[in-house]
Amino acid sequence: MGFRTMPLESALEVSNLTKRYGDILAVDHIGFEVEKGEIFGFLGPNGAGKTTTIRMLTGVIKPDDGRASILGHDVLKDGLRSRQVTGVVPEMANAYIDLSAFGNLTLMGELYGVPKKQREKSASKLLKGVRLYDRRNSLVREFSRGMKQRLLLCMALISEPQILFLDEPTAGLDVESQRLIKDMIREFNRNGTTVFLTTHNMEEANQLCDRIAIINRGRIAAIDTPEKLRMQSSGLNSVEVSFEKAVRAEELMKIEGVREVKRTGDKMRLYTDQPSIVLEGIVDFARRRGLKVVTVNTLGPTLEDVFLKLVRGS
Repeated sequence: MGFRTMPLESALEVSNLTKRYGDILAVDHIGFEVEKGEIFGFLGPNGAGKTTTIRMLTGVIKPDDGRASILGHDVLKDGLRSRQVTGVVPEMANAYIDLSAFGNLTLMGELYGVPKKQREKSASKLLKGVRLYDRRNSLVREFSRGMKQRLLLCMALISEPQILFLDEPTAGLDVESQRLIKDMIREFNRNGTTVFLTTHNMEEANQLCDRIAIINRGRIAAIDTPEKLRMQSSGLNSVEVSFEKAVRAEELMKIEGVREVKRTGDKMRLYTDQPSIVLEGIVDFARRRGLKVVTVNTLGPTLEDVFLKLVRGS
């Protein structure tokens, strides 16, 4: 995929980017653009090439072919300048556990050349934003995983980067920490920071991202807004129903128009291209068996449905 010809301001441009590990083609000649000010999601199953792509874009490893530029700075030829405008939270990252939270932030600010007064002010503001200010003088070794992850995000933001790379920033965190991190991402994005986000959390991507690229086996399977990706998959419509008594999936498969049946908790989800016919079939099914329908809803395709269809079919 080549660059767009329309006159858009790009924060990130990628063309023909490729990485091999022996006989394995981890990233296979991918190309895309990220516009300034957007939250761009990068989704894919394990081993699809997400982390390898981020490591090439942030200068950790060199690509075997292709090019990438960040705000006009080539990541290979002008690596220092490209890194100066970025903040990164890698998937496997750690703060200095023998420093305090405040100490980690001021050290990171110093490394990025942030003046002392500014980095101290920014450190206090960031720690307040993630509810760690009361623990600013505590050693990081005392922090929970969620607290450490919130601190890592602050460390990436201390230099006020123009583009922020986040690799699974909420993975394995409690609900409160996830919400705080998502709120911070939104706030910095509102203030002009471009965000490049990898995640396995489909709902997170749907809530946060302006556009999404789905990568599978090293190749881009689709790029679009979450809503347009969903609408392009009209064949993934479904009817969700619950009965007062348990019903076997095999029985529901006999209803006209049903292609697949999945159990979701106490409900059954019937996938179909013909929701209206399936609704009529559910009513007839319940009447014949003397069952009471507790709830019934027609549903469009979720982002998870689209994701699974793309990665299984590509």
